[in-house]
Amino acid sequence: MTDSSVFLYTGYIILNTDKGDIMSSKNKDFKEEDLYRPIYDYLCDLGYTIRSEVSHCDIAAVKDQELLIVEMKKSLNLDVILQATLRQRFADTVYIAVPKPGKNLFSKRWKNLSYLLKRLQIGLMLVSLKKDLSFAEVAFEPVPFDMERSKGQGKKKRKELIKELNSRYGDFNSGGSTGKKLMTAYREMAVHIACCLIKHGPLNPGQLRDMGTDAKKTTTILWKNHYGWFKKISRGLYDISEKGKLEVIEHKVLYEYYISLADDKKSE
Repeated sequence: MTDSSVFLYTGYIILNTDKGDIMSSKNKDFKEEDLYRPIYDYLCDLGYTIRSEVSHCDIAAVKDQELLIVEMKKSLNLDVILQATLRQRFADTVYIAVPKPGKNLFSKRWKNLSYLLKRLQIGLMLVSLKKDLSFAEVAFEPVPFDMERSKGQGKKKRKELIKELNSRYGDFNSGGSTGKKLMTAYREMAVHIACCLIKHGPLNPGQLRDMGTDAKKTTTILWKNHYGWFKKISRGLYDISEKGKLEVIEHKVLYEYYISLADDKKSE
């Protein structure tokens, strides 16, 4: 199959076009079976012999001994994805067909589901539904998934994740928690700076770095003052704010650790 052509079903005529604006379906009052005719004509034009509802498969098509299965659904969800993976046991090629979404086509959820389909080597067909004009198109083919290429695209994210992990002193979050303030590496750095200021009074970024705070981010954390924990005393000199004194002790384990670390640095 090829995704370079779009086939329009007008009732009696199939038109082939490589260009033009592809309309999305805004009419929610449709049945799953309304997807069938545009897909039938799409596959028929490519030379497939098509039959519907064969051994519980929505659409089964054969061409040169290649068995192609299409599972239709009103929305792209995990149920139809599971159904499609089961069809891969006996079919050469498997597609999922759904109505073409509007704005959701660019949503994070849609992109994630599309990635899952590509990972599973399942193709995706989109059907635009209109009263006088309906047509099917291939969003992507079920080609072999390139795992190395996928990992290559995630190198930056991997580097950031490992850096964040290694920048934390301990594990102070609960996995799966929502609606809670998370202890990030950035917040932990701010706690470290706050503890140094509590212990030693006003300091400049250079003095803080000598006490072990992050060499690259100390000045930025003080200047941006994201949590409102710091106050500028004079040019390049900072102290802890009243808000900082109250809030930093809420992180008890980190507070005790960095206060102890500040004591050690003082004694050196």
